[in-house]
This record gives sequence, C-alpha cells and structure tokens, in this order.
Amino acid sequence: MTTAPRVLVVGSGIAGLTAALRALDDGCRVTVLTKDTLDHTATAHAQGGIAGAVFAGDTTDAHLHDTLVAGAGWNDPEAVRVLVDEGPLRIRELVDLGVAFDRDADGRLMRGLEAAHSYPRILHAGGDATGRALQDALSSRIRSRGVEIRENTLAVDLVLRDGRAVGVDVLAGRDRQVIDADAVILATGGAGLLYPHTTNPAVATGDGVAVALRAGARVDDLEFVQFHPTVLAAGEAFLVSEAVRGEGAVLRDDSGHRFALDAHPDGELAPRDVVSRAIADAMLRQNGRPVELDATGIRGTESETRAFLASRFPTIHDAVTARGIDWAVAPVPVTPAAHYLMGGVTTDLDGRTSIPGLYAVGEVARTGVHGANRLASNSLLEGAVFGARAGAVVAPDARSRAWPSARQSTPARRAASAVDAPPFTRTALQALMWEHAGLVRNADGLAHAASVLAVWGPASAPSTAAEIEDANLLLVARAVVDAALARSGSAGAHHRSDDPVDAHRHVEVAPC
Repeated sequence: MTTAPRVLVVGSGIAGLTAALRALDDGCRVTVLTKDTLDHTATAHAQGGIAGAVFAGDTTDAHLHDTLVAGAGWNDPEAVRVLVDEGPLRIRELVDLGVAFDRDADGRLMRGLEAAHSYPRILHAGGDATGRALQDALSSRIRSRGVEIRENTLAVDLVLRDGRAVGVDVLAGRDRQVIDADAVILATGGAGLLYPHTTNPAVATGDGVAVALRAGARVDDLEFVQFHPTVLAAGEAFLVSEAVRGEGAVLRDDSGHRFALDAHPDGELAPRDVVSRAIADAMLRQNGRPVELDATGIRGTESETRAFLASRFPTIHDAVTARGIDWAVAPVPVTPAAHYLMGGVTTDLDGRTSIPGLYAVGEVARTGVHGANRLASNSLLEGAVFGARAGAVVAPDARSRAWPSARQSTPARRAASAVDAPPFTRTALQALMWEHAGLVRNADGLAHAASVLAVWGPASAPSTAAEIEDANLLLVARAVVDAALARSGSAGAHHRSDDPVDAHRHVEVAPC
C-alpha cells in the first residue's frame, strides 16, 4: 500500500481521539465519526480524574497491585502492566496537549484518593470536571489538525470484504451510506442504557459491541457490568464522584449507621462492587429508600466545609444545590447506578480484534485491564494508553496486511421458549435487565431474562436511529445475560446470589 491508509475512528472520547491523533502522526488519512456531536461523550462526563503513578512515593507496581485486587484477580496481568507502565507518559502528553490538571498554591500537581487505591494517585482538573478538560483539549487538537469530522452519524454495521473490515455502513439523518476505510477503530463507549438507572450519557446504547457481534468478532467478559455506588437519588441521575468519599464523606442508613464498614474493612473506599452491594442491601432493609452520603464533617466548620465542597467539587456542588440541598449541613440521598462495561470486544495489547482491519479501544474494548471490577479512575487512563497503542499500529498493519490469527464468535441464537413477555420497549428491556442482570443475579432470574429476550427479537428491518439503537441494546442484552448465565460463580461485579462467595479467582494477587 503506497497511499496513506484511510482510518475511520467511530467515537470521539479520549480513546478514539487519542487513536486518531496517533494515526495522523503516522501519515494516515483519518475520519472521526460520532453519532452525536464531537464533544458529547462519556469522557466529557467523567468527574473523578485519571490515575497514574506520577507522584513521589508511588510506584507502577503498587498501581498494578491495586488494579488486580480491585479486578478480583480476573485481569490480564500483561495488559495491566502496559497500563501502569505507559500511563505516566500518556499523562505527560495530556499536560503537553494543554490539559490544566489542578495544582496547589506552590504549583504542584494535586493528588486525590479514590476507592481501592493504596496511594493518592488521582489527577483531577476543574475539581470534578476532569473529563471535560480532557475532552476539550483533545477536541481542540483534532479540529486544529483538519481531520474530517462526521457528526450526527450512526454506525449501523461493519462492512467486510474477504473477512476484513473495509468500512462502515452509516445512517446520517435519513441517509444510509458506506464510508470506506483501510482500518476501522471502534471507540463507541459502553452500554449503560441497558439499565434504567445509569451514569452514562444517552448515546451509550452498546452500538460498538453490537456492530462487532453482528460481524462475528470475539467478545468476552460482558457479564462484568460495574455499578457506581453513589448517584444522586433526587431528580435526574447525577454521579457523585468517588473522590467525595476519598475526601472523607461517609455512607449512612436511615438510622445514621455507617454500614459500609460492616461490608468491608475499607468501608466507603472498598472496591466499587462491594460498596454498591452494601448500599443495595441497606436500601433493601429500609424498604428501598436511598442511603445518605454524609459530607458534612469533612472540614472543620460548616462554612469551611461549604467552601471546600464548592471549590473541590464545583460540578457536583451545583447539581446538589440545584436540588435544594445544602450538603455542608445535610447528607445527600444516593443509590447505585449502571456505570461501566468491563467486558467488550476482545483485543490484543494494540487494540486488534479477531477481525482483520478492526480495532477497539476504550470502554467498548475488552483489553483485560479491568478484570471483574474496574479500579476507580483507570478508565480515562485505559483510553489514553490503548488508544495511543492502536493508533500507532494501524498504519503499519494496513500497509503489511498482516493480522494475528484469533478465534471469532457468532451472536448467540436462542430459540424462544414459552414465556409471558410484555411487549418490547426500551423501558421494558431496562426493567428486565435491572431486576435480573443487575447488581445481583441468580440462575432463575437470568434464565427468565434470557427467555424474554429471545421472545422479543429486534424490529425486522430497523431503519431509524432509535430502532437501530433498540436492536443494538437487545443484542447486547442477550450477550450480557448469556455471559452471566455461563459464569455460575460470583466474581467482582458479577455477583450470583446462588453462589455468593467470590471463590473463583484465577489469579492470586500477591502484595507488593
């Protein structure tokens, strides 16, 4: 191949734009496609920050250890090693790109502590607006490079020729067309809209996983769905960052009891799956009422606490205040919500999938770094690290046409059994998944969900964006439920009430 490879990046968060910039540096002709606007991404919603061993006293070995422990030992250690070793360089590149991480009065980078981290290694920007700072910097650089940007364009299906990805069939408005490419990089994010309560933006309908499944790509670990413990239970769902608990906020039930300590010695700073289930159990004991996140005592006086919360967490402060709550003097009601998909399209360490010419990066990918439960603030880091790796190999791969052999899969086909199923709607799908494939699962509930999903089936020929999204959600829901049925034992975020003891770790994590 003598001409510059044509690379189509589907998605515009940190993983996709990092991959696009790296491919540009290698002389590729890059098109970025996004089904909304360039800046409407999960990245832009990220609050807590980006983790990395960049501070004195911290080590990459410690970061690796924390990631494996949080992941319940189901991580790929080689992938985690890549993440923690290359992470500091990617963070420095973000600083060079113009991301203004928060600094103290002496100009030193500020560091935050989040759940399951043994060291305060979280960098943040704008207090709790880290994702927005990253998105703005990356979007600005992409626009300045003259990249073709196709907004409001939905990827419908992968185009294959002789088993290789050669483009994407898209829907732009009412028009269907094919965009040709020598390589396709999926960076479409997760599938939070599988559930009625989610921290994800409305674009997170599992499109990338569905496109890959229909094309026969291998997927793994879809049963590992992370639920964030603390989402405002007043008004529209709004995430309250892990960093709030890192600063000292605690969880209390109706009686004022700090129940998280009953579930884990690290209390509110235990791994997310542990804290989420502790909250769900507390809510069950109090007839479904939300628990309370109490930040009233994290600084000396009431006025000092209010000033600190407003400066350290300005986005959350505004959201809480808009709901009529003064969280310097009163706890805020919180509940778990679907947050992150740890599994996805299976890749190697450079983002290659089982289909030649197709790459996956970010939340849509299953790199192996997260295992059964993602460590807080590793998601933005994964996007930066593996986005850069995929962008760096796409040009040489396209020129050589070489591709490592890998097993492919086909979407599960299940015969519909007799079941009393309501008519299909997105709302009905979300309710089914929340009840039977949510925080806690069991064989009977998953089998029921599988039967209902089999009866529903997608529209015969989805043509509108909403119909295509619904078909994608349905396909991904089936894959999630199938994976959850196949893993009979609990592991991290996949908690089976019929086998609740997480005794299935395949990696023993030794202390550093």
